[in-house]
Amino acid sequence: MTNKKWEEIILVAPRNTVFNNESLAFQGTEQRKEVVEEIITNLSDSNTSFRRGATTDPTPKENNAEINTDYKQPIPYVLIKRCNEIYTYERLSGGGESRLHSKLSLGVGGHMNPEEGNFQEVLMYNLNRELEEELNIQSSARNLQFIGLINDDLNEVGKVHLGILAILELSNDATVAVREVEQLKGYWLTIDELKQSCTYDRLEPWSQIAVDIL
Repeated sequence: MTNKKWEEIILVAPRNTVFNNESLAFQGTEQRKEVVEEIITNLSDSNTSFRRGATTDPTPKENNAEINTDYKQPIPYVLIKRCNEIYTYERLSGGGESRLHSKLSLGVGGHMNPEEGNFQEVLMYNLNRELEEELNIQSSARNLQFIGLINDDLNEVGKVHLGILAILELSNDATVAVREVEQLKGYWLTIDELKQSCTYDRLEPWSQIAVDIL
């Protein structure tokens, strides 16, 4: 039976172009401004629409982005920060991505759907949509800052994704709650708590990479 999510149309870009034939490839995080800007420009110039698919979808990679390592899927990945705390959420068994069940994550984000406008506008549209869909944020002030990129080619999930890393800083009295309570459980943890092995070891790979640079 075909899963509706498999048929979602998402943005992808050819890996060779994004990383300029691997000369810009990196493992972990990239924060150098000139390199980040070049990779984003390559994403902007070469992105195309692709069927999302899934690892459990028997469709060949030519029509299945989730198993096609020839392409990278740009993913806005936003950390929610309040003073020295980061909003952390746990993926429950009710969620759709079985590879991520019981893992902890710091990043809010998801696949980018095609929209009208340039790449930056499409990025912001999808970023704001994901925040609105996943979280109820009440804050008197918000400051969004892009701080780099995340890539993890050592991980099966990471091989087909490229994270566009941002921090959304909220006011001291801000409140945040997950909307999909059957899929997610959210709470605040300090940066020191996140770096303790009992928590750090449960973090998804991208979240571990993000914690390392906080």
